Amino acid sequence: MPLNVLHTELVPCSYAPLTGFFRDGCCNTDAADHGTHVVCARMTQAFLDYSLSRGNDLVTPRPEWRFPGLKAGDRWCLCVNRWKEALDAGVAPPVVLESTHLQALAAVSIDELKRHALPQSTPSR
Repeated sequence: MPLNVLHTELVPCSYAPLTGFFRDGCCNTDAADHGTHVVCARMTQAFLDYSLSRGNDLVTPRPEWRFPGLKAGDRWCLCVNRWKEALDAGVAPPVVLESTHLQALAAVSIDELKRHALPQSTPSR
């Protein structure tokens, strides 16, 4: 059973759009996930613009990769290092602690995540 950063069972992040490295709705990870897509975040326009400026277009749909394109308000499993980079730039999107994999704590502190946490809620469907 995968755990979240609160050391409880990992809760799904989003089914619509379907997120996760494994496209299972959860921010699960394993050795094949070189980006470590473990931070469940609610997209903001500021973050989407920042990500695009860094060469990662999260807005344009890519059906061949089962990627619908994101908009502000969508939840998505982000690479922990990109979230940390956005944090340092002042544009980190808010996180869902219950849906953020424990592995995120290898790169960011629980205090950083808590400062940017959304209230507890259910996954997008």
